Amino acid sequence: MKRCAQFILVITFYLLSTVLFGCATVKEMGKGFAGVSTKVLEDKRKDALKKSFALDYNSCLVKVKEILKEQGREFYIYAEDAKKKMIALYLSQTDTTPVGVFFTEEAKDKTLIEVSSPSIYAKEFTAKNIFTGIDALLKPKEENKADVQEKTGN
Repeated sequence: MKRCAQFILVITFYLLSTVLFGCATVKEMGKGFAGVSTKVLEDKRKDALKKSFALDYNSCLVKVKEILKEQGREFYIYAEDAKKKMIALYLSQTDTTPVGVFFTEEAKDKTLIEVSSPSIYAKEFTAKNIFTGIDALLKPKEENKADVQEKTGN
C-alpha cells in the first residue's frame, strides 16, 4: 500500500512538472484558461497588415485608442502590454474574435502599426478602421502645410 502511494505521488509530480514547466508558461496557461491569451496574435504577427505613420510611438498609441473608442465602433480592448507594445481587442463584446495591434518605433517620429488576427476579416476590418482613422487625422495637417506654401509662393 505504501509503495502504491509513493508511485502515485511520483506520477503526480511528474505530470504536474510536465504541465507547469512545458513549452507554455504558467502565466500564459492562466490567460488561456481565462480566454485572454495574446499568444495566437503574436503567432499570427508574421501575416499582419502593416503601415507606417509619421507619429511617435506614444502619439500613435493614443490615436489608435481614440479610433477604437469612437462612437459607432464596438471594439473592446481586453489586454494591453506596454512591454510588447501591443493592444489586444475583440471586434465587439459579443464577437470575441481576437485582434492584435502591435507598435514598432522605426525612427524618432515614425511608427509601424501591425494588425494581426487568426481571422482575415477581423484583421482587414480593424486595419482599415485604424489606418484610415490615422490618415484622416494626419491629412488635415499635411493639407494645411500645402495651403501655407501656396499662399507664401514657395
